[in-house]
Formats: sequence, structure tokens, C-alpha cells
Amino acid sequence: MKPLHVTFVALGTEQLGISQISALAKRDGHEVSLAFSASLFHDRFNLEFPSIAPFFDDTKNVMEVIIKNKPDVICFSALTSTYQWMLDIARKAKEIDHRVKVIFGGVHPSAVPDLVLIRPQVDYVVVGEGDEAFPRILQNIAKGDFTTPIYNTRFKTPNGQVVIGIQKGFMQELDSLPFFDKTIWEEHVRLGDLYLTMASRGCPYRCTFCFNNFFAKLPEEKSGKYVRIRSVDHMIAELKIATKRYKIHKIDFQDDVFATSKKWLKDFSETYKKEINLPYNILTHPRYMDAEVAKWLKDSGCEWVQMGVQSMDENFKKDSLMRYEKSDHVSQALEVMHKHGLKAKVDHMLGLPDEPISSQEIARELYATHHPKRIQTFWTCYLPGTDMMKEAEQKGTITKEQANKINEGEDFYFFRNTENVKDKTLMDKYMAYEVIFRIMPVLPESWKLKIRTEHVQMIPGFLVGPAASISDIITGFRQKNPEFSAYALHNLYHLYKFVMRKIGIRVGPATKVRNDIRFDSYQYEPKAPLKTTQVSTEKISTEKEA
Repeated sequence: MKPLHVTFVALGTEQLGISQISALAKRDGHEVSLAFSASLFHDRFNLEFPSIAPFFDDTKNVMEVIIKNKPDVICFSALTSTYQWMLDIARKAKEIDHRVKVIFGGVHPSAVPDLVLIRPQVDYVVVGEGDEAFPRILQNIAKGDFTTPIYNTRFKTPNGQVVIGIQKGFMQELDSLPFFDKTIWEEHVRLGDLYLTMASRGCPYRCTFCFNNFFAKLPEEKSGKYVRIRSVDHMIAELKIATKRYKIHKIDFQDDVFATSKKWLKDFSETYKKEINLPYNILTHPRYMDAEVAKWLKDSGCEWVQMGVQSMDENFKKDSLMRYEKSDHVSQALEVMHKHGLKAKVDHMLGLPDEPISSQEIARELYATHHPKRIQTFWTCYLPGTDMMKEAEQKGTITKEQANKINEGEDFYFFRNTENVKDKTLMDKYMAYEVIFRIMPVLPESWKLKIRTEHVQMIPGFLVGPAASISDIITGFRQKNPEFSAYALHNLYHLYKFVMRKIGIRVGPATKVRNDIRFDSYQYEPKAPLKTTQVSTEKISTEKEA
């Protein structure tokens, strides 16, 4: 079987999903490359400046990489916010070579697979996790097999039929997977500033606004767990290779909830301190933070803990968000983090449908007395497949036309389109709270207790948005938040690279390799026989493409 050339297309920064399936492709002998867009000033994350972003458009560079590599397969891991851009790249690639196979995976295609597959530039859609499906897709393409069903996959046959494979359960033995392929990012991402990894997959919760709300329900078979954890040995082995290959300053664990097992955390904290001993950051949930956990984290080198608060109205959270923690859980978690010297960064959502505005005042009082080091605000996004979006459609909060635009990735930031906002007075109050929350961590303690929305509302309306952004920048610098500094350095590097390219000067890779040790040098040896589930790939649906 002839190996394929697989090109991944990515936007913004590193995506661990791509890192994982790139490692799988290399494991099976395929050649891998990356076509990367920094998308300066339009990265779909923080830096959104529509007036200047077109001057830094690097789509041409992405296409040049694709043309140069002449891939057999092009792969995209799409979010709702990046979906349309990726469709455009796929369309242009097909125009260059109609024989190239295009695979879409990720959160957005998993939510609306039929809408993605109906696009003429898309050949395959992976629904859910692709660890087992992706290698099978490449194998079948290499063999010229375009009819045999593949689990967790939908694709079009040469005669236009749609084949839908069985939706298999989630990969249980994470240790059997190869380590993330970091090498494909070395040219474009400063991997040492903040080394991204994950120790687990899945979340114990099903918050109505989050992709886990629908993602966990995808399998047709219900065997196995959704929350799965790598062994401590496997996790440490990856970090040992990474610290030899790169000069790493900090490590960022991107687990939805880090260390859902206290036994695992105790073992990890002891081993990590002895073997790695670098500062690191995690994400957690109020119910998974207590004094014992905080001590283990701090003793092992954890510095920052990101925790979702979202809303401080207990009844609203329970009834509308499927979040069942009490306000006391939030305050106690912040207290033990402060006591043990962990820096708390909290996530807070604005614009949640039907949330009483009084919730913001309760949150202000909490933050004023418990002193998180950073309050990261997010405006509510309606995401395809989630219960929040379904309920918004049923209630008429969003129209059918708006829902269609969201499903197509055309209106993913609902509140950035001011035409969507019906209550302007309420919007002004939310924006005032946004400024307060973003600046509060660096205010003197007496000011934290006194600041109110009426103080912010004295600022002219057109300055409130910039005031919130400036407040966030001040907080990021003052609190030395590693995510903030890594993000700033990443964008400065690409700004410099963009300018140098314009004048014909080549800039070196973003990451310097200190040691040529390979991530695939580690050989996994299971301590017990792997548990496997036999799942039929019987064709369960063949429908003519619309």
C-alpha cells in the first residue's frame, strides 16, 4: 500500500486534535505537512480588528504550501468560528486538483455532519473522536476503496451516495495512542513559551452551552467511559521527551477538568515534581477543588488554575445551564486556592439567555472579596448541537435564519452583531460589568468593593468596548499571566515574520529544537491486556446526496 501525503490546515495556533491525528498518520507511514495561517488580527479568539485584518491576510501562503506539497489528502479540524474559512481553502484546493480527498473533523462537523458533507469540496466527515476512524480512512483511500463503511465517519462514494458508518464508543485506552506530534508546529508556534498537552479526555459535566453537551452523546453504543485519563507514566514520558527537545518555560494542561481522580493527582504530583519540575497551569471545576487538591497542585509546581464560574445565580445555573454547584462551592474553591498560593483565573459568561441581571451583581461581590487574579469574560455563543441553541430556537430567542447562519459558521459571535441585540439597556449593563470584571484584579482592595456599573456608564458608549480590552491587557501584564504573554509573543513573532516576508527576508522557525529526540521514540507497553470492543462497520445508511 502506497503511503499518502497528508496536509493539515490550521489557523491561529496549535490544535491538539491535529497533533494527535498527525502522530497517527506518521505511525502508519504516511508523509505529513502543515499549511498554517496566523490570521493576524482575525484569529477568531481575541484579536479581532476587521479594519486592518485584510492587510495581514496570509491565505495565499496557505495555498502556496498546498500547491507545493501536492497532497493526496487535506485535513481540517473545524470550529464554528473557523469553518467558513476552512471551506474556502478546501474549495480552492479542489479547484487546483479535483482528485485530492478532503476530510473535515472537529467539534463543528460533529454537530452538523450532514450540512458539512453536502458541500461539494468535502469528501469525508469524521464525527466525534477520530483516533480509530482516521487511520482507516487513509488506509481505504490508499487502497482505492471508496465504498466500505468506516465507523465514526460519513463520506460520499464516487456515484454520489452517502455512506454512514456506525458511531462507535470513545477510545478507552489513551496510553495506546502515540504522543502528540509537536514537530509539525515547530516552524509556526513558539512551543516552549507554553507547552500544550492533555492528561485526559472528556468532561464530567454537560453544561448546555458547551460542546461536551452533545459530544458525549454521540456513540450509538454506550459502553465505556467518557472521562478517560492517561497513566501518570505515559504523561510523564511525553513531558520528558518534550523538555529534552525544547526549552520549555511553562506547561499548559488543556483537560476540560484536570485530575478528576484524586488518586491519580496524588501520584502525578509526586512524580511530576521529581521528574519534570516546571511550572504548569490547569483547568478545573469548583467541585473538583478542595484543600488537599490545592496543596498537591501547589507542591508539584502548579501556578495558575482556570475555573469556570459563568453565572452566580444557583437556580438559573441548575435550570438553564445544567450546572449544579452551589455558590459556596465557588467561594470555597477560590479560598483554598488563595490559601495555598494558586493563582485563580475565572471564566465568566455574559449574555446568557434569561439570566437575571442580579446574577452579575452577586458575581461582582464574589470577585471583590475572593480576589481572582484574572476574570476572563466571554459573550455567550450559540453553538450547533447544544441544548442551549436548541432551546433558543424553540423560544424564538434566535430566528430560524439566525440558527441557519450559526450552523453554517456565518454568525458565530451572536452578540458581536448588534442587530441581534433586542434590549440595548441590558446590553449596556453587561458591557459595564465586563469592564469591572476585567479591571477588578488589579484595583486596590477598597476600589474592588466600591466600583459599580454607574461608574463605568459615565464613560462614553463608544469607549466602553476599548476600555474592556485595555483593562484586560493591563490585567494580563500586571498579573504575569502565562497564557497572555505566550499569546502576545506568538502574535508578535508572526507580525515580524509577515513584515520580513514582504521585504523578502526569511525568518527562522518559531521554535528552536535543542535535541533531535523524536516523540515516537517511546514504546508503549501495556501493563495489562487492552480492553477492546468489537464494533461492526456494517453500512447503516446509504442516501443519495441532496
